[in-house]
Amino acid sequence: MKKVLMNASVASMIYKFNMGNIEILENMGYQVDVACNFGKGNPISEEEVAKFKGILKEKNIKMYETDCPRNIFAIGRMVKAYRQLKMIIDNGKYDFIHTQSPIGGVVCRLAAKKVQKKETKVIYTAHGFHFFKGASIFNWLIFYPIEKFLSRWTDTLITINHEDYGLAKRRFHCRNVEYIPGVGVDVNKFKGCTISKYEKRMELGISSDAFVLLSVGELSPRKNHQIVIKALGKLKDKNICYLIAGKGEGHDNYLQLAKYCGVADQIKLLGARTDVDELCVAADIFVHPSVREGLGIAPLEGMAAGLPLISSYVNGIKDYTENGVTGVCVLNPLDVDEVKGAIIRLRDDGSLRVKCSINNKRIVGKFSVESSQKVMKKIYQKMSEGYSYL
Repeated sequence: MKKVLMNASVASMIYKFNMGNIEILENMGYQVDVACNFGKGNPISEEEVAKFKGILKEKNIKMYETDCPRNIFAIGRMVKAYRQLKMIIDNGKYDFIHTQSPIGGVVCRLAAKKVQKKETKVIYTAHGFHFFKGASIFNWLIFYPIEKFLSRWTDTLITINHEDYGLAKRRFHCRNVEYIPGVGVDVNKFKGCTISKYEKRMELGISSDAFVLLSVGELSPRKNHQIVIKALGKLKDKNICYLIAGKGEGHDNYLQLAKYCGVADQIKLLGARTDVDELCVAADIFVHPSVREGLGIAPLEGMAAGLPLISSYVNGIKDYTENGVTGVCVLNPLDVDEVKGAIIRLRDDGSLRVKCSINNKRIVGKFSVESSQKVMKKIYQKMSEGYSYL
C-alpha cells in the first residue's frame, strides 16, 4: 500500500487548504494519514474541528494528534511535537510526506531527516515566507536562515507567490522548487451565490442604503483590521458599516478600539463563518489590509464575488492586485490616512467600482481550485513516479 503523511501545525491548515490534495492522493491510490494539532491554537471553531475529524473518519484516514504550536517561542511544545512526529514517521513507512506552515514545516522536516535520506521524499508548501521585501530585520535574521538550512532536507518546495518562488530558486538548496497559484479559490461558489443583497443585509441587521466594507480573516495583528477601524473613526461617515468575519485574540481589542474611535455601532464582529459567499453579496467593498500574506485566499474570494478590493501591496498580494484595476492598493497598510483615502475613493467613485468588479471576476480565474489542483496533481505524480530532480 502506497502511503502519504499530510502534516501541518494545526488542523485548520489541512481542513481549509488541503482537502483537495487529499482527494488527489486518494484517487492516485495512496493511503493518506494526517498529523496535526487538533486542539489549542486553531483559528477555526471547535465545531469545525469536530466536523473535520468526522470527514477524516468517514474517509478512513488515520489521525495523529500532535502538540505543534503556532508560536515560535513555545520551544517545549515544539520539542514534544518533534518526538511525536518522529515516532509517526519512523514507523509509518511513507512514500512521501507533505508538510506545511512555518513551525509545522520546520518540526516535521527535522523529524523526517533520517527517513528522507533513505526512502521517503519530503514536500514542503510555504504558505508565504516571513521574510520578504519590506519585512523586518528580525524576520530575516530568524526565519530566513532556518528555511534555507532546512531546504537541504526538502525534495520539493512549493511556493504560492512569485517573490517566494524567485528567492527559493536563487538561494535555497532544495532539489526542486515549484510555483502553484495558491491553494485555489472555489470561483463557481462565489459567482453562483443566489441570495439577494437585501435579504442578507436584513439578516445581518444592515440598512439597504449603507456602504458596507467586508474583511475575512483571523483577528490578529498580521491581518491588520484595526487600521480600518481607525480610518473609519477619522472618516466620520455613519453610513459605513464594517463587517469582520473571523475569530482570534484581537476580538476584545477590536471592540475597545471601535468604542474609542466612536464607531462601535458601525463595526460587526461576526466570528468564524461558513457563509462568506453570502457576506460578499451583502458588501460593497472587500478590504484586506494585511501586513504579510503568502497569497491571501480571502481577498481572492471577494474578487470572485465581483467586489472591488482595498488591499495592502505586499509579497503575495502583489501577484493579483493593481491600483485602479482591482481596486485601491495601499502602499503602507499602517497609514491610517492612506486607508481612509482608499475607502473614500471607492465609496465616491461608482464607475471605478464597476470597472474593478468586472476586472476581478476575470483575474481570479488564474487562482481557481482547478488551476491549483492541476499543478498539484503533476507534482504528486512526479513524486509517485520517483522523478529525480538531481
